[in-house]
Amino acid sequence: MAEQRNDSGPPANGNAGGGVPYAIDLDTFSKRLQALYSHWKEHINELWGSADLFAIATPPPSEDLCYLKSSTLNIWLLGYEFPETIMVFGGKQIHFLCSQKKASLLETVKGSAKDSFDMDVIIHVKQKGDDGTTQMDSVLRAMRSQSKSDSRNTPTVGHIVREAPEGALLEKWADKLKSSGFQLCDISNGLSDLFAVKDQNEITYVKKAAYLTASVMKSFVVPRLEKVIDDEKKITHSALMEDTERAILDPAKIKVKLKAENVDICYPPIFQSGGSFDLRPSASSNDDDLFYDSTSVIICAIGSRYNSYCSNIARTFLIDANTMQMKAYQVLLKAHEAAVGALKPGNQVGAVYQAAVAVVKENAPQLLPNLTKSAGTGIGLEFRESGLTLNVKNDRLLKAGMAFNVSLGFQNLQTESANPKGQNFSLLVADTVIVTNDGCDVVTQLSSKDVRDVAYSFNEGEEEEEEEPKVKVDSTAKEYSKATLRSDNQEMSKEELRKQHQAELARQKNEETARRLAGGDSVTGNNRTSVKTSSELIAYKSVNDLPPPREMMIQVDQKHEAVLVPIYGIMVPFHVATVKTVSSQQDTNRNCYIRIIFNVPGTPFNPHDANTLKNQGAIYLKEVSFRSKDPRHISEVVQQIKTLRRNVVARESERAERATLVTQEKLVLAGNKFKPLRLSELWIRPVFGGRGRKLTGTLEAHVNGFRYSTSRQDEKVDIMYGNIKHAFFQPAEKEMITLVHFHLHNHIMVGNKKTKDVQFYTEVMDVVQTLGGGKRSAYDPDEIEEEQRERDRKNKINMDFQNFVNRVNDLWGQPQFKALDLEFDQPLRELGFYGVHNKSSTFIIPTSSCLVELIETPFFVVTLSEIEIVNLERVGLGQKNFDMAIVFKDFKRAVAKIDSIPCTALDGIKEWLDTTDLKYYESKLNLNWPNILKNIIDDPQGFIDNGGWEFLNLEVSDSESDQSEESDVGYEPSDVEPESESEDEDSGSESLVESDDDEEEEEEESEEERGKTWEELEREASNADREKGDESDSDDERRRRKMKGYGKSRAGPSSSAPKRGRFR
Repeated sequence: MAEQRNDSGPPANGNAGGGVPYAIDLDTFSKRLQALYSHWKEHINELWGSADLFAIATPPPSEDLCYLKSSTLNIWLLGYEFPETIMVFGGKQIHFLCSQKKASLLETVKGSAKDSFDMDVIIHVKQKGDDGTTQMDSVLRAMRSQSKSDSRNTPTVGHIVREAPEGALLEKWADKLKSSGFQLCDISNGLSDLFAVKDQNEITYVKKAAYLTASVMKSFVVPRLEKVIDDEKKITHSALMEDTERAILDPAKIKVKLKAENVDICYPPIFQSGGSFDLRPSASSNDDDLFYDSTSVIICAIGSRYNSYCSNIARTFLIDANTMQMKAYQVLLKAHEAAVGALKPGNQVGAVYQAAVAVVKENAPQLLPNLTKSAGTGIGLEFRESGLTLNVKNDRLLKAGMAFNVSLGFQNLQTESANPKGQNFSLLVADTVIVTNDGCDVVTQLSSKDVRDVAYSFNEGEEEEEEEPKVKVDSTAKEYSKATLRSDNQEMSKEELRKQHQAELARQKNEETARRLAGGDSVTGNNRTSVKTSSELIAYKSVNDLPPPREMMIQVDQKHEAVLVPIYGIMVPFHVATVKTVSSQQDTNRNCYIRIIFNVPGTPFNPHDANTLKNQGAIYLKEVSFRSKDPRHISEVVQQIKTLRRNVVARESERAERATLVTQEKLVLAGNKFKPLRLSELWIRPVFGGRGRKLTGTLEAHVNGFRYSTSRQDEKVDIMYGNIKHAFFQPAEKEMITLVHFHLHNHIMVGNKKTKDVQFYTEVMDVVQTLGGGKRSAYDPDEIEEEQRERDRKNKINMDFQNFVNRVNDLWGQPQFKALDLEFDQPLRELGFYGVHNKSSTFIIPTSSCLVELIETPFFVVTLSEIEIVNLERVGLGQKNFDMAIVFKDFKRAVAKIDSIPCTALDGIKEWLDTTDLKYYESKLNLNWPNILKNIIDDPQGFIDNGGWEFLNLEVSDSESDQSEESDVGYEPSDVEPESESEDEDSGSESLVESDDDEEEEEEESEEERGKTWEELEREASNADREKGDESDSDDERRRRKMKGYGKSRAGPSSSAPKRGRFR
């Protein structure tokens, strides 16, 4: 397979020619130069031909040139290719013979080589127009002088035998080397072994190249083939090749975030069909049309490079395959998987091919002669690393860090076909695989090779019996005249199976619900409605405790938590907890008004606490307003009352919440029995209160529970094993945190917050802001090192969490914890979908027992066993999103809603719900669930008699749509979203005071809206004046006062103030 190179190519080609200002990475140069000399000395006899020196001559640039080891060594050692350059490596000196431009770039390595290895770098500059003879003689003299210093008469000089000299300079060098009298040997094996094991940066480049290759196959090649086949278009193999090559060279078109200047093709993409197949790597795409008739086969192979590192993938697509073709492909797939599985450190390279042969012998021995003679080759800077061919004869040992193109196929197979082009076919599957410490990693697995994803059906309504043995095909089913994926037909059959399963689930669910409702103990569930009581709030126990009277002005007593207001010349105290809202307003006459509204029993939205119930016959002050000429004093009073009230609210809320907590057992600390399992440097959510700097803490697993603590004495949380309902472990992948999360049976207090969800997490990536807007190079060593540090940090944190989770699981596996049935659950990311469960879109992921969202707060945890049914709303009607309503078995529990789920996730969600035995329904509109559940609770027998949940069945509902609307009272769909109720079991209980500042502000606004208008207040004031006989006001004054009041009433209650202080 040819490589396209040019003199001024981008860094992806590794070319240092031309006028582009490149810089050699001296750190990488030093490391790899040391690796080169270490490998040479260690394997000098068996791999390097006992060479005392070796010379590498890189040919001039070419438009079509095979992969060369000389170019590979240039890129591996220096980062770029140096065309028409001769390098000689000796024991104490390195010689470069090159042009002036290249010499200026190579000057930078002199200091690095001298400092690191005491190695002299000597550069021989060939001037333009010079044939280089003088410089070559100088290099040869230096080589002879080194051999004399080593007491050797005739040194052995290594070179690459298979690379024929190209160009006048290299031809002259080859002639001089042959006539120099040196003993020559081949060092190809030494270089191959040197390049075989990749370092971490090289592995990263291979993975990026593989990701690009697999993405092109999945996101471009497969959709393109599907469209061509579906539309029955004609297109040549060469045209497909050109389109695919353009897709590789422009990663942004397939939404791959790699820079175009860093990528290139390994070889022109290969498309083959129509009975003419060549499975050799040197194959090419011809100008024949793509053939996709019955029993035809299409082979596609593509390879791409990232920073000169190669990757490869090959897939075979089957068009209406017969039994023989399907069996052959399935055997090939098993053989390929066996070959990949044999890529383990310590195995011989030949064992990979032997594993594939063993599978073919066992399953289809008649296909053994058609099997390719190798299972692929090593891959890296060279597309085919000659020393790592995966055949029987290769007895080298596999090592972690090696990369392979595992390519396996059957060639020249025959089958029966009406068209001669379909009689001869071949099969090929190839993937890029990296050997790891504990096995291997298939880095091109993004593109599936499963039979369901590569087999197409072109028959009109006909189905092969072996494809669907369990599904009866309806003879009246619609016939399709165009090609469709065989996997699509399987999806249709899955939909039928899913409907059958859902029908059975509906029957079981209605029977279960009927039994539960008949028992009368299920509609309430586990509703604990304890009343939150507050301690009796008394500002002053006696009159003597009142502060000495000052001016008749409103005062705030912080110590006794009281507000003193002047009423009829007396300072009357009110505990701040009795204040509902306080506000101030200034008018145009520089008068400032303050309005205080109190909690009064019997008014809407006002809770009944112990204090009000105790004094039901008392007279209460509802509100009071005052006017002042001192706006500063009014502003201070309002601020003091709000601050004091906020503090009392927080204290009383915490006291009320603690009063409802379930008493838990005491934590038994790990003593001499065992050392507690520990995970350090963790943050906690919800966070502790207080204004100090937040600190990380340590989570420890003790005898009967966990303890989290920081360096502060008051920051400590105990979680008993018996109180844990679900435990989750979510490693960081696309997120910024790795976490463990506990969903509890009963609430606990974290600081001053009552919660059922406690989470401990660590940020896997530091937040860094780059100063300066300059664009950084892809070869910037600092950026590369920073990325590597981030990867290492994330992997280390994930591993630390995984080890902690594994050890805790082992602890929970002991007999004393069997009854708790505890085990860390890990979210199944591949089943996740985006949706809005609170205010913003989040990634919601199923686990084996729950549906969770653990990254954004508030957390979302729904236990699957508590779900009655799931209703998918707003499905269809050409909408892009739909909603999910989760109805719980406890009908008094609010329905959980997940809104704005993309319709692309619909099939996956239905498949997941079906596999977890959850009954789901679909509706075109949002339903009014509070009314529905209220009707079920009020009339459970009527619900059962009317068919239970079958009113949600869309097909049944459509058929009965002509019936009167009165038959569905309580189940009418609504376009208006009902206000969601709290999922907290204790949400129905009320406290004496509100729980936070937001509620306080809302109450202020709502009370002002509910209060009397200023026009009404003005009218009452006028009536009161008239009752006192104060009729001396002139008509003009009364008219002016009336108009002023009317204007204020139009301005709204929030922008006005009373004329004078009044209380009722």
